[in-house]
Amino acid sequence: MSVTLPPPLDESCGDATPGAVGLAALFIAFAKMSLAGFGGVLVWARRAIVEQHRWMTAEEFNETFALCHFLPGPNIVNLSVVFGARIRGIPGAIAAFAGLLGPPVLIVTILAILYARYGDLESLRRTLAGVSCVAVGLLFAVIARMMLPLLQKREPLSLLMMLAVFVAVGLMRWPLPSVLLVSVPVSVLLTIMMRRGSRA
Repeated sequence: MSVTLPPPLDESCGDATPGAVGLAALFIAFAKMSLAGFGGVLVWARRAIVEQHRWMTAEEFNETFALCHFLPGPNIVNLSVVFGARIRGIPGAIAAFAGLLGPPVLIVTILAILYARYGDLESLRRTLAGVSCVAVGLLFAVIARMMLPLLQKREPLSLLMMLAVFVAVGLMRWPLPSVLLVSVPVSVLLTIMMRRGSRA
């Protein structure tokens, strides 16, 4: 049985303005993301926020998600709180947070009970290994989509900075805090220089 995904919508505009999205809509949207996000919610969060509801542009999503990397805690949880607060203030942050974490907590609790009883079955282990491969594939897919705005702008310095951080953390195994202490000021400085250059 094949599953047909809807075509991507225009990512050039974000339709969400403060107060325009209801609390129930926020809760349901993030609950759907969490229920669809086996192996990771980022893929489905971007699809829902940018493509389906058009609450953010692709660029705004990248910037918000980048900010969430510097906050303590899981990035996708930070994203739900930051996005909810941006749209509906503190009630919006609570609604998005509850929608994101509520259903998975219930499901994981049930699965933990089942796994404690049937976790030694070989067929279950093979199933989980297959699911992990799918999760990695989904992660690569969303990374490719998030890179599109950078590629469309054709800013070689941004791409070079991204590649340098990847090499430093992913290949050289340098400590992430040390890399961030260097890369963040350099990125900010490069962005300021590029914007000044484009205005000149």
